Amino acid sequence: MVRLWDLYAIFFKMGIFTFGGGYAMLPILKSEAVEKRKFLTEEELLNYYSIGQCTPGIIAVNAASFIGYKQRGFWGIIFATLGVISPSVIIILLMAALLRQYMDNLYVQWAFDGIRVSVIALIIDTVWGMWKKGVSQVRDYIVFGLAAALLLCFNLSAVVVVVLAAAGAFIPDIKSKKQ
Repeated sequence: MVRLWDLYAIFFKMGIFTFGGGYAMLPILKSEAVEKRKFLTEEELLNYYSIGQCTPGIIAVNAASFIGYKQRGFWGIIFATLGVISPSVIIILLMAALLRQYMDNLYVQWAFDGIRVSVIALIIDTVWGMWKKGVSQVRDYIVFGLAAALLLCFNLSAVVVVVLAAAGAFIPDIKSKKQ
């Protein structure tokens, strides 16, 4: 049986080296948890990842929790989860401490201005890609227009708009562009 501290250390190491989120963690998890330590089979790992995608939260944390539970029950969840999130928490705390000291620096402010603009460009690129894949029928354009109007003109809660948009999926399409 794996020791709790070892479980923490294994997932801490994974947390350090998995930049890019839960999907980047998959090869390391396979190598470390399936092949090297034999914590689980490859099929179980894929099942945990599938469940992790369907449940709220971060995929890497969900997968660590499932594997921790399999190894040591409740305490395995705690140690594996803390292990995988600890590197991020440490990095965020260090960055916050450093940024706080330099926030008044003109160059740091310019850097953040540039970052904000690039984030907006990334968001626009993502929205455009989602638009091309998701808006193809007359109904989609109507739902989009109504959702935009409710958000922009009536300041309606985004949660309410999402629920209404989901209900809009049950409206039959008038005529599809792809017919």
